[in-house]
Amino acid sequence: MALTLRHMVNPKTVTQQYPEEQTELSPRWRGTHRMEVHADGRPKCVACGLCPTVCPANCIRLVGGEDDQGNRYPIVYEIDEFRCIFCGMCQEVCPVEAIHVGRDFENAEYTRDRFVYDLDRLMQQDHPTALLWDPSDPASE
Repeated sequence: MALTLRHMVNPKTVTQQYPEEQTELSPRWRGTHRMEVHADGRPKCVACGLCPTVCPANCIRLVGGEDDQGNRYPIVYEIDEFRCIFCGMCQEVCPVEAIHVGRDFENAEYTRDRFVYDLDRLMQQDHPTALLWDPSDPASE
């Protein structure tokens, strides 16, 4: 009863007025994926196959190809965001740092098939990426 009376006398606002007020996310927050691109618009991915191999949720589908100069590139690259557990292992294992777990969490959709991100949609993502560790904390490496 004392707690109730204390809150009645000293009201404290705990409701966040979203989207006007946004919570500050941790720099290591893991959200929607994004694919890095070269300056000419090509994806940085070299289709090495490490990300689908290491993915514990088996949510990455990759079909690689090779051009006339011998450069490998992804023909099909899809991430099923429903299956993904946002562990960040795909980002850690990528040798060219092509795939990143971003800091975006607003990914509501109206249909389930929109949660399968293909290569074009991954390259269009422009949100900031998550850090693998906190640079200010030397014990986090």
